[in-house]
Amino acid sequence: MAGINVLYVDDEQQNLNSFMAAFRRKFKIFLATSVPAAFETLEKEPIHVLVSDQRMPEITGVEFLKQAKVKYPNIPRILLTGYTDIEVLADAVNHGDIYRYITKPWDELEVVNSILTAYEHFKAAKDLEEKMEELQKTNDSLNRFVYSVSHELRAPIASAKGILDLVKMDDLYGGSGEYWKLMDACVQKLDYYVSQTIQFYKTARFEVRPEEVDFNELIHSLIQLYRSFENAKDINFQVAVDAEKPFSGDAFRIEVIVANLLSNAVKCQRPQEPNKLVKVDVVATQEEAVISVTDNGIGINENDLAKIFDQFYKSSNVDGVGLGLYILKESLDKLSGRIEVQSRLGEGTTFKVIIPNTTVNA
Repeated sequence: MAGINVLYVDDEQQNLNSFMAAFRRKFKIFLATSVPAAFETLEKEPIHVLVSDQRMPEITGVEFLKQAKVKYPNIPRILLTGYTDIEVLADAVNHGDIYRYITKPWDELEVVNSILTAYEHFKAAKDLEEKMEELQKTNDSLNRFVYSVSHELRAPIASAKGILDLVKMDDLYGGSGEYWKLMDACVQKLDYYVSQTIQFYKTARFEVRPEEVDFNELIHSLIQLYRSFENAKDINFQVAVDAEKPFSGDAFRIEVIVANLLSNAVKCQRPQEPNKLVKVDVVATQEEAVISVTDNGIGINENDLAKIFDQFYKSSNVDGVGLGLYILKESLDKLSGRIEVQSRLGEGTTFKVIIPNTTVNA
């Protein structure tokens, strides 16, 4: 028990002497007669448990422990009090400002047991913090590795797409049965998966950087991209943009959000639908941008609505790895935005995202 460092704060020297005499054989005791002296000790020494008297001339023990919690949140805090103010103590316990309180005159066994229990709490919190840091480092390393590999794959994928373009230009695309089409589909799918992986890494790691966003240009350029895909050639895209004020936001993440909404609308079309439709409506005001994407596709089962933003969750009848909507939600969270979904199975889906306009705070 000698390895447990306890700091006791009290403005009365007699109380400090009594505490030292009672517990110096069980713990390593540090004493402070004032709040500034206590903070000075906390900065210099590895304190495991902080004990304070309630009645002090500068501030109360509860107020001091509340301040200590801000700077040293992992150190358990115990209050010694000679009077009972139930409301103050209950509030302090409920808000986590104190770990436990002990009435004076103290019982030595109660104090010892309280310190030991508090120390176990401290050790558990410290171990958890260290494991979380270790896990974060491992996760960062893994993310960097995945990003690096995904980035390196872009070059051979681009080469394969270039060869396929040459095949199409030379009218050889249909000359070998379905082989070129199968290869084209596989390359497109691989390119999509790699792009999603890179998006996921950038969304998780990159800082938010607001800049002016032109929704008209953004949406029409993305639609132009999707029109080149085989499964989107017969889709009617309808776009309406009402931007009455300049809109500022993280252009990269907003593009990720809109791209994933459009990708989802394209993938969820019904093959037998003769009039495939994707509607994009944007209303940008001084406060926010509201982006709605509506399709008349397969719709979403009501039981699945709560899961669609989960990582790797995907419907059995939709191609993909289940990252698109997850990445969308991650990007939206970074922008302090929100999303609403309305869907009817067999009729279609509407996604509505609301993104704050950072121009307001500029």
